[in-house]
Amino acid sequence: MEQPIAVTRQSFDDWMVPVYAPADFILVRGEGSQVWDQQGKSYIDFAGGIAVNALGHAHPVVTAALVEQAGKLWHLGNGYTNEPVLRLAKLLIDATFADKVFFCNSGAEANEAALKLARKRALDKGNSSKNQIVAFNNAFHGRTLFTVSAGGQPKYSKDFAPLPGGITHTPFNDLAAAAEVINDHTCAVIVEPIQGEGGVLPADPAFLQGLRELCDRHDAVLIFDEVQTGMGRTGELYAYTQYGVVPDVLTTAKALGCGFPIGAMLTTDELAKTLGVGTHGTTYGGNPLATAVAGAVFSIINTPEVLEGVKQRHQWFLDGLNKINQQYPIFSEIRGGGLLIGCQLTQDYAGKAKQITQLANEEGVIALIAGPDVVRFTPSLIIPEQDVKEGLARFARAVARICS
Repeated sequence: MEQPIAVTRQSFDDWMVPVYAPADFILVRGEGSQVWDQQGKSYIDFAGGIAVNALGHAHPVVTAALVEQAGKLWHLGNGYTNEPVLRLAKLLIDATFADKVFFCNSGAEANEAALKLARKRALDKGNSSKNQIVAFNNAFHGRTLFTVSAGGQPKYSKDFAPLPGGITHTPFNDLAAAAEVINDHTCAVIVEPIQGEGGVLPADPAFLQGLRELCDRHDAVLIFDEVQTGMGRTGELYAYTQYGVVPDVLTTAKALGCGFPIGAMLTTDELAKTLGVGTHGTTYGGNPLATAVAGAVFSIINTPEVLEGVKQRHQWFLDGLNKINQQYPIFSEIRGGGLLIGCQLTQDYAGKAKQITQLANEEGVIALIAGPDVVRFTPSLIIPEQDVKEGLARFARAVARICS
């Protein structure tokens, strides 16, 4: 048997297309909310794979579901259905507003499907000019050409022109500005209940309620991108329930598979009819392996114990971060919901979010950024209190270093 190829961090620079700039260490093992690198150094994981590892690493129930299904059936293609995909669909339908589900492999694909549905719906109704999409500044909806165009961050799209047309961006949380551009030519409005990559910015309830009214008035499809906020991240299964606003389409991914790639678009019977046989599809979407894993994940997260626990853990983080900020006044605001938390840096530390997370790595804790001025935390929804305390103690040492 051949020996495994020896790899170091330098191997990334030698062999990989340089679209990422990963940390200068390689992680090799995880358990719960801790991970270890090649040298055996431990880290508390406050990033959760960017809000993906909602049950931490190597959760025994999820691992067992993966192993069991791996011994049965991995992939068929969508000329045949399978049991795990149907069971997962029923779980999602029973827990949400939805009547129908389309499965894919990522949040970007789910958003792509949602936007295509909205355009086709208008065309099917005989209105070829009803093709305009309204989105919001600083939004993030994925990296396909369509979804990166819908996202309101030109830094991600400007190098790939010409971009798909018919997309208008307005300021987030500005209902008056949205009302000026949503009209009878609008086929869809796409919005995140909390902008994640854009800085962890929660929507005002009145803003989302107003978008619902505008979409109803102009017969436009309201799409909630819950790729990051969904699956318990905010303390509810999906954040829309906190706002008293029901979208027409909801997209979900990330924590749905807790690390196994899967995404889904949820919608109503009426809208689902838009996408008939052959109008859209995916090779891997809804495969037995992914949906078996996601079914196990769903059965754990969609419980009062886990969802209430998220709210408790939010307070642990808030208390700890405020204590750090009292000693080292580095944050002007700590915002977000549940375990999607953003810490806005003061003007004195503007642009230093990445440097702070790099120092945090050195101290043995993994955190994220949400733009150059926001440190973001998206840990496991079931992270133990001791790991929260230890991780924040390590993070405090990083903050002390940046403030010295």
